[in-house]
Amino acid sequence: MKFLVLQGSPRKQGNTQFLVSNFSDEIKKQGHEIETIFLYDKEIKGCVACRSCQKDWTKLGCQFNDDAEEIFEKVLDSDVMVLATPMYAFFCTPPMKAFIDRLVYVMCKYYGDEKGPSLCEGKKVAIISTAGYRPEKGCDLFEEAIKRYCKHCKLDYISMYAERDYGYKTEFKDDTKAANARAYALNLINNNKASI
Repeated sequence: MKFLVLQGSPRKQGNTQFLVSNFSDEIKKQGHEIETIFLYDKEIKGCVACRSCQKDWTKLGCQFNDDAEEIFEKVLDSDVMVLATPMYAFFCTPPMKAFIDRLVYVMCKYYGDEKGPSLCEGKKVAIISTAGYRPEKGCDLFEEAIKRYCKHCKLDYISMYAERDYGYKTEFKDDTKAANARAYALNLINNNKASI
């Protein structure tokens, strides 16, 4: 299996990356491929709904010449796309939002003169998240949005793994969370062997 982690945190040594690192270590340990792309390192313009990507159903076709095109190709080449993000105002960070806005248009040829196919149909999507609130109150809106996004794009939503940060005076990076991130990796592998 090929996993692609879209890392939406601005901090390469932060809480979200702590979970991603442990998750990734377990994926590799189990013999699978994984790549992490730090979205804050990339130039990703916001979608302007120009619909130039809808003219040709055989290619992505975005008008912008930025780093998103390369990431789109990696999404197409992966089996599982993992959206890793801290929650900012109950949603993902700005570069991830810009990317998923662009992705829905270039991958889903629904918005032209005629309705076309979803180029990403059947791809699997999972979430790794951190939040200051309990996950059921801090990450729930983003998870619901991604569930709807996946249904719209004909993607297969798997699940979300989220951990709470209790604040600056508490230690987030502990053995329990590391073990939980590794267990989540095993869960994704074991529950998807038959369908990937």
